[in-house]
Amino acid sequence: MNFPVIKAVSYALAHTPDLVPYGSKPERELRKTPALCGRLAAHLRTFDQACAYPPHQVFIGRTPPEALWDRETPWWRHQDAMAERWGPYGEIMPEAEFYGLLRFSDEFDLVWLEPAFLATVRQRLRAHPLFRTEDLDRLGDGHALDRIRSKITDEGALPLRHRDRLVGCVRRGHDEDSFLTANILLENVACKATGMLAIRWLFEHHREEGIRPEIIDYVINAGEEAVGDRYQRGAGNLAKAMAERSGCVNSTGGDVKAFCCGPIHSLIIAAGLVHSGIFEHVLVVGGGALAKLGMKFRGHLKHDMPILEDVLASFAILVGPPDDRNPRIRLDAIGKHDVRYSGSAQSIARALIANPLDALGRRVTDIDRYAVELHNPEITEPAGSGNVPRHNYRTIASLGVMRGEWSRHAIAEFERWHGLPGFSPTQGHVASAVPYLGHARDAMRRGDLRTAMFIGKGSLFLGKMTHLSDGMSFILEAPNS
Repeated sequence: MNFPVIKAVSYALAHTPDLVPYGSKPERELRKTPALCGRLAAHLRTFDQACAYPPHQVFIGRTPPEALWDRETPWWRHQDAMAERWGPYGEIMPEAEFYGLLRFSDEFDLVWLEPAFLATVRQRLRAHPLFRTEDLDRLGDGHALDRIRSKITDEGALPLRHRDRLVGCVRRGHDEDSFLTANILLENVACKATGMLAIRWLFEHHREEGIRPEIIDYVINAGEEAVGDRYQRGAGNLAKAMAERSGCVNSTGGDVKAFCCGPIHSLIIAAGLVHSGIFEHVLVVGGGALAKLGMKFRGHLKHDMPILEDVLASFAILVGPPDDRNPRIRLDAIGKHDVRYSGSAQSIARALIANPLDALGRRVTDIDRYAVELHNPEITEPAGSGNVPRHNYRTIASLGVMRGEWSRHAIAEFERWHGLPGFSPTQGHVASAVPYLGHARDAMRRGDLRTAMFIGKGSLFLGKMTHLSDGMSFILEAPNS
């Protein structure tokens, strides 16, 4: 079957503890209760702690997700002694280097860094495998601290701190436009920077397979940020901005907005563009969501644990024409949550799981692995949000029971047999099934996995325009299966 394939996947994390106060929830809470600042700062992790956190090692591909089942919990207490910064899919970038990446991604002199700090960053990026001399030249010159302080005091610039030290600022883009404030621009530049980092890792790790920036025809940004101004709120186009700084000189692109379901929508659209012959290689990318840093921090403080939402996550996925080496997306069995369906768990399961399975004449148990919203439960449970993947797997198991394909007494076992532990940072679109795509592709190329279903769901009602939910799904099959 000549369906498009997943040719390459990459993931990256940027550890940004000093940006946690700029997350939407911390920013609101700290403004109301300034006394929380000290407690928040005391619960931030060091880079070594974040790097050795077992779910992060899974995210960058050094550990398979299934290994988390047997790791002692809580994972934040039982660090991975074999952890490394670099992984098969990408890296965990320290904060200082990430500030340099912000500056590199900045086209409008928005990000200012202090000269001594910038010199340190430049030296560290010089040793980074993804950065060349011409990239370092783009960092420009630093700005004296007195000028930075003046921008913060007089013009509303946003301070950038690193280890209790002021090292720079982010300037606003317009004196009167509330959509070009320093906070929003930091959110957008951070998304661009992290997305670009994932794209560059994809090319770096797949260079020997002939995957180069020049072959990309189209880029789709699947993130949740809103790039625009007061006249075009959320117009984008962050995809093309990422492509520009990633060497994709033969590509254009656009942004797909679908809340947390954006990556699944984008991958299906990408596969359709390839299958139709409009484009040969389409890159789907999602940058980190700064607004969601520290989203559950109150729960983490309550349980006297580190604030685990201190990383910006990103991914890049290349969809290309059929071959006999990579897993394919079954375009004849796409799941979609139609307008006619309700938002109940049973209705969503029917639309996203039962319908595509019926299209292929398959049972629930014929899918080896289901990738759902893979939010890390160690982040969500202390805040009272429960174990999101487990809830989804019990819904799928219940669907199997109703179809006579799974035992009611074995519902709790479905998670282990056909599911995955949650390991993704809780940044909406990032956690939405795609963190498993790299692992699934590798397992299928090895012959260890035949089929996987990727399920994304979205909360359209958050925009106050409809009460509808949303969802899309696709089945990935091993080559020659």
